[in-house]
Amino acid sequence: MSPSTRRLTVAQALVRFLTAQYTERDGVRRRLVAGTWGILGHGNVAGVGQALLEAGEQAMPFHQGRNEQAMVHAAVGYARQLNRLSAQAVTTSIGPGATNLVTGAALATVNRLPVLLLPGDYFATRTADPLLQQLEHPVHADVSVNDTLRPVSRHFDRVTRPEALVPSALRAVRVLADPVETGAVTLALPQDVQAEAYDWPEEFFAERVWTVRRPAPDRGELAAAVRAVRAAKRPLLVAGGGVHHSEAEDALKALVDATGIPVASTQAGKGSLRHDHPADLGGIGHTGTAAADDIARTADLVIGVGTRYTDFTTASGTLFARPGVRFVNLNITPSDAHKMAALPLVADARAGLAALAEALAGHRVAPAYEAEYRTGRQRWERVVTAALRAGDDGAVPTQTQLVGALDAVVGDRDVVVNAAGSLPGDLHRLWRARSPRQYHLEYGYSCMGYEIPGAIGVQLAAPGTPVWALVGDGTYLMMPTEIVTAVQERLPINLVLVQNHGYASIGGLSEQTGGERFATAYRHRAADGTFTGEPLPVDLAANAASLGMDVLRPRTVGEVRAALAEARASDRPTCVYVETAAPGPEAPGAAAWWDVPVAEVATREAAVEARKAYERAASAVRRHL
Repeated sequence: MSPSTRRLTVAQALVRFLTAQYTERDGVRRRLVAGTWGILGHGNVAGVGQALLEAGEQAMPFHQGRNEQAMVHAAVGYARQLNRLSAQAVTTSIGPGATNLVTGAALATVNRLPVLLLPGDYFATRTADPLLQQLEHPVHADVSVNDTLRPVSRHFDRVTRPEALVPSALRAVRVLADPVETGAVTLALPQDVQAEAYDWPEEFFAERVWTVRRPAPDRGELAAAVRAVRAAKRPLLVAGGGVHHSEAEDALKALVDATGIPVASTQAGKGSLRHDHPADLGGIGHTGTAAADDIARTADLVIGVGTRYTDFTTASGTLFARPGVRFVNLNITPSDAHKMAALPLVADARAGLAALAEALAGHRVAPAYEAEYRTGRQRWERVVTAALRAGDDGAVPTQTQLVGALDAVVGDRDVVVNAAGSLPGDLHRLWRARSPRQYHLEYGYSCMGYEIPGAIGVQLAAPGTPVWALVGDGTYLMMPTEIVTAVQERLPINLVLVQNHGYASIGGLSEQTGGERFATAYRHRAADGTFTGEPLPVDLAANAASLGMDVLRPRTVGEVRAALAEARASDRPTCVYVETAAPGPEAPGAAAWWDVPVAEVATREAAVEARKAYERAASAVRRHL
């Protein structure tokens, strides 16, 4: 071996390469890939597994997962907490270990969050053919099960020769570090190639810093956006997740303080303004507040910042109803900036907001408009206060009262993690976000099972931060496995487990769409064959305890509040198990529509009536062209 090369296996070289990759933004440097999750099998144990062992914990920390999908969720939670500036890798064996990555990869890519996937693959030499878990395709002989990751990855490559790793690894980390292109990045690694030795150039292992730029807006685009804002009588700013990713909260506040433009937030953008800011109208769209949605319906200009405009945000194309409404979209991703036929402002969110504030110096919305939205905000705040404080301390809590109890216990630094069920609606409408990272809702993919591993990722990214995973019984049964990981890693996450005996959110949606809550309750079969018998005798608290968590079982509103405080003070993973009463009348409903098509032809009365309501609502859908 010459002095300018180093002889390592492909897996060893990849791990060594990853330890030398950094991001830098605003002068702050971070490890790009700061750790690796893994479950080892015959497809990676002698390759990536051996390389991680040889590298050691100081060079590449290793986290032992229990489910491959959950490991990706944990890595996504980690990356989101650190504003996409640091990520984690996930290694799996071939076969089911690799295909279990697909859901997590889709979640990462949909949410534009970086994660590096390193699944094992079949022998490149094909000396063992077919080998254990190999998919034999009769037409495409080069296809493996890892090809299922292609459509859900922002970058995919299969490294079939050692020397191919050099360009492949460089392309992979470039995509991971690019806020425009980032998402799941997959390097499929044939198991024989992983263990193959090669003389690598030392330059491959040199430290590399990937600058995360803050591109400023084009002058012409900025001028057009400023003209639109100055001409608007009823502007509304919609804050998306890009505000957080760019750490643009202070720039947003400065613009709003100067101009008086009100702000509504998507699920990903909630917390962009602190909840008690006079211009914060809360969540927008189907799960949004009445204050935000009322202003959205009459806005003549919508300024989207870092948002993708999903159907929940636009109320399936019914929310922005004013004739002639225009859009200005500030987004680092050009495809998002052009949505809604908007005037695009392609730039980093912080740089763009600062440029807008400077160019709009002296401009402010009319006092009457400011008074109007502030009055609406104050009216909604009274609704929130009444909902969160409803009932007495001795009553069995509703889900809304549980949210109120948590609201009373958390501090400004706490992080609340949720993803699916009926909780996202309650939280988006009612939660009072005190800091930019407190509200952690994965609602791009709304994946049941994300919450517990996501909370673990947040805890790894922010040690010492109280982290809460809010989980319904349906979600818990999807993926409780990473409780074992939290116990093993001594991560004091707090699990709030809500037992309502079924899929409450889908049950409500089923009722609204004529489905009559079919197949949404966790109950025994009744004599007529339907699932309408007694509730199933499932003890999820005992299950959490069996996996190593401390478990608290409060039964009343007062006991719930005390249990949450006890969990927050604990240094161990703790589960607060709450059996909730049926939702009470104090829980505010949706303030905007969501398009879920109803059967056009049906014999059951519930579906016939639901179709009539659907057609009335769908008549308001519009395309912004």
